[in-house]
Amino acid sequence: MLARVHSACLVGVSAVRVDVEVDVALGMPHVQLVGLAGGAVAESRVRVEAALRNLGVKPPSKRITINLAPADLRKEGTAFDLPIAAALLAGHGAIPAEALQGLHLAGELSLSGEVRPVPGVLPMAIGARRWRARGLVIPEGNAGEASVVAGLPVYPVRHLSEVVAWARGERAPPRRLAAVPEPAGSASPDLRDVAGQEGAKRALEIAAAGEHNLLLLGPPGSGKTMLARRLPGLLPPLGFDEALEASAVHSVAGLLRGRGLLAERPFRAPHHTISEAGLVGGSGTPRPGEVSLAHRGVLFLDELPEFRRHVLETLRQPLEDGDVVLARAGRNVRYPSEFLLVAAMNPCPCGWLGAPRRACLCGEDSLARYRRRVSGPLLDRIDLHVEVPPLDCGRLAGAGDGEGSGEVRGRVARARERQAPRGAPNARLRGADLRSHCATDADGREVLTRAATRLGLSARAHDRILRVARTIADLEGAERVEARHLLEAIQYRSLDRPMQGEDG
Repeated sequence: MLARVHSACLVGVSAVRVDVEVDVALGMPHVQLVGLAGGAVAESRVRVEAALRNLGVKPPSKRITINLAPADLRKEGTAFDLPIAAALLAGHGAIPAEALQGLHLAGELSLSGEVRPVPGVLPMAIGARRWRARGLVIPEGNAGEASVVAGLPVYPVRHLSEVVAWARGERAPPRRLAAVPEPAGSASPDLRDVAGQEGAKRALEIAAAGEHNLLLLGPPGSGKTMLARRLPGLLPPLGFDEALEASAVHSVAGLLRGRGLLAERPFRAPHHTISEAGLVGGSGTPRPGEVSLAHRGVLFLDELPEFRRHVLETLRQPLEDGDVVLARAGRNVRYPSEFLLVAAMNPCPCGWLGAPRRACLCGEDSLARYRRRVSGPLLDRIDLHVEVPPLDCGRLAGAGDGEGSGEVRGRVARARERQAPRGAPNARLRGADLRSHCATDADGREVLTRAATRLGLSARAHDRILRVARTIADLEGAERVEARHLLEAIQYRSLDRPMQGEDG
């Protein structure tokens, strides 16, 4: 007897429909699994057989063929346990096959028949709605993320016996009502807690308003990390579509842990020992890296020169294109990676260059080697280079007296509204849009030409100054980029001269 149920596998953050076919026929007892199954999928027959035995269902002593179609697409993970078990039960006649028609199933089975959560259920739910599924049967632990997909009935289960019971009509399937995500207030630390550092706070506001990448340069204890951790609180709240995109990446990585959509913008801060695969994604079975987990949020790289240089260089393409494409044998996997980069570094190896009360012990060669750990092409892709000077302890008493994140977030939101008709944040303006929206007058062109000549700016740095100036104008409510906006933007390219001579 032939039985068929539907499931899905993941390619990047998208789901591809997979038909799980089980044929139970006369012959020598044998179970054969075909369809380009990975290691975890190939092991599913062992888990399924044990779960059926513990359910009181004796697997048929016949020749059993399990096919995962399309057969040329590699299948990975444990989500095929539940659909294989259901198709096997239908093929054996233990449950009526028509009860499974139109349903999509995903879930891992324990040997006792418990249904365990699996990663990637949110993209599977989006795919099931696109394929007009009658419903989605998933582990109860994944119900929160699947229920945010409107128009798709979700049936969470805790044990394989529940599927058997409602397929036989012995009980009604437990349906999960669609969840309506509620906007959440920001839980990020407040900017008011940072004493002084008005110049760095201004740079944070500009970065948030235009989605500009930011580098904070200062000695230990000057507040670089405090400032960076307050940036998500200055960004506008996640919209539904943005939350869906970011949550899909976290679902694929198995990080939602029973939650629905992300309520806040992601903030990722990997350690400087991270590998290439950890940062941009990869490994034998492709997984999203930190740049994708930070999608629609903030990626913070503390102690930037301590990261291995070849790891940092992998950031260049995601920063420019907004996505990561991993090439694997026979397929390409794409992960979104539109994030705001915030990096922090000391001014020199000992950290005290320019500090008023401590002498720097680094020689010129040591300083040059330290600065060369971050390449010129990568610095070109960072719009704002901001010095964070050491803070006088006497000013710490003023913490709590300045502007809070809420006031700054209001100005950022108004600047974002002015950018909305342009179709992209200022940091991502390209080509004709850049020339049109960042046009300046004769005084502005003269200021920019002088700066480009004196600092030896690359064409990319030239365009980034224009974009930052456009954001400064938006914060002021100005229609046109003027010379004063450009002068402020040029101040944020302080590392261009020391980085001269790097390879492009």
